[in-house]
Amino acid sequence: MIKSMTGYGKEDVEFNSRIIHIEVRTLNSKQTDISIKTPGRYREKDMELRSMLADRLERGKIDLSITVDSNSDENHYSVNMSVAQRYMDELRELAAGIGEDDFRPYLPLLTRLPDVLSQQKEVMIPEEWETIRSSAERAMDAANLFRMQEGAILQADMEKRIHLILAYLEEIIPYEENRISMIRERLLKNLAEIADETRLDANRFEQELLYYLDKIDISEEKVRLRKHCDYFLETMNEERSNGKKLTFISQEIGREINTLGAKANEVNIQKLVVQMKDELEKIKEQLSNVL
Repeated sequence: MIKSMTGYGKEDVEFNSRIIHIEVRTLNSKQTDISIKTPGRYREKDMELRSMLADRLERGKIDLSITVDSNSDENHYSVNMSVAQRYMDELRELAAGIGEDDFRPYLPLLTRLPDVLSQQKEVMIPEEWETIRSSAERAMDAANLFRMQEGAILQADMEKRIHLILAYLEEIIPYEENRISMIRERLLKNLAEIADETRLDANRFEQELLYYLDKIDISEEKVRLRKHCDYFLETMNEERSNGKKLTFISQEIGREINTLGAKANEVNIQKLVVQMKDELEKIKEQLSNVL
């Protein structure tokens, strides 16, 4: 099973007349990169949320945000009466000092003076956190489901390309059968241009030819390439998504394809090798987004 590193999940919940929105977004990243944005009243739970994200979403760039509707008033204010009384006495003196009998027009200034109003934040109760925690888990599960759906699309695409590589490998066989005779004829022609063919030691030539053909034999590369492709398909169907493992296997597939191209000495085989490389590059692009 393949999982994409791209995912999205959202959950809305109401608690004590507050509408709380929880969003989880994930993108591809080689490492685990977690970012959390929460209101101040929930900040104490950031570490617990971070642990939940790491356990459930594993790897990638993971962003979690918790927002509360603006009509939800989580801040309360209290009046410091002693400070306010002191300011009122001073306002009376000010009014009397400038010949005003009524100091009440100055009362609106009172709330703006330092330390008259103090902000009090509500303490988050256990029931509120339990509601948020379970909602966050559902948002993470939704992001995980999104990843699985995206992963199924990636898997189908990569399976198609692996089978194309194997098909190109089968197309090599007819050209490979004629390759030895073509190489032998080419060598004989080249030798004839620089020496009298009647003086050529046939046994020595056959020995040298066999040695040369052994060096450019691609049988082992073909076997290994098939095995690597089969292993790639098997790994994609494992229960756990293994993006890093698939990346390593794709590197081994690339090595065998490159060796095939280096040893080919046949234009049609080299064309097929180029097509294999093209499919492998597309697989590698997809693997950059696999968990």
